[in-house]
Amino acid sequence: MSALAGILLGLLVGLRHAFEPDHLTAVATLSTEARDLKRGALVGAVWGVGHTISLVVVGIALIAIGGVLPERLAASFELAVAGMLVVLGVRAFTRALRQGTTGDVMAHAHGGLHHEHPAEVAHIHLGSVALAWRPLAVGLLHGLAGSGALTALVFAQLPGTVERIAYIACFGVGSVVGMAVASAVAGASLGAVSRRSRRSLTLVAGVFSIVLGVIWGVPLVGLVA
Repeated sequence: MSALAGILLGLLVGLRHAFEPDHLTAVATLSTEARDLKRGALVGAVWGVGHTISLVVVGIALIAIGGVLPERLAASFELAVAGMLVVLGVRAFTRALRQGTTGDVMAHAHGGLHHEHPAEVAHIHLGSVALAWRPLAVGLLHGLAGSGALTALVFAQLPGTVERIAYIACFGVGSVVGMAVASAVAGASLGAVSRRSRRSLTLVAGVFSIVLGVIWGVPLVGLVA
């Protein structure tokens, strides 16, 4: 029963994990391209899927070898996330400056129909499925950065391989739900304000992402070098 309770606790811990500052900052910059609750939720959910994939893959690998992620490699993953936050911030900032108050327009195609519309979440098509690739990539990297600490915790608390993998999976599900909720709120909020206000919010999100990335990344350089 205690093992089952520990596994289910992963859902709540994953839900809380989604609201950590670096996660919210990354998704905030991505959600500025969403215009309503549904699109915002998609951004967060896809981020969570990428995050979960990394956690499960790394977790299974570490469980298989009976080890933990080396400190230097874990620091390298975190430094990569810090750099990614800077890149996302610069992208959001320059995008807001470029589109001005009108919003930008991009050429797009669904099936054989080519048309133009205001840019939304960047995605690719796999058959009939549209996949938001940028949030997925960001989530994958975030999952790598958090895999070391998570697997160390799981190894310490749960005795068996099945229980450990189940905990990581539940943790991932919780993070998907939490981030979908957070980004849905962001998307709905952006859809309710004027274009001028959305531009201002995009600028703020970009600057905050750059600052957080620098503050987080500078101390990690010494651990990686």
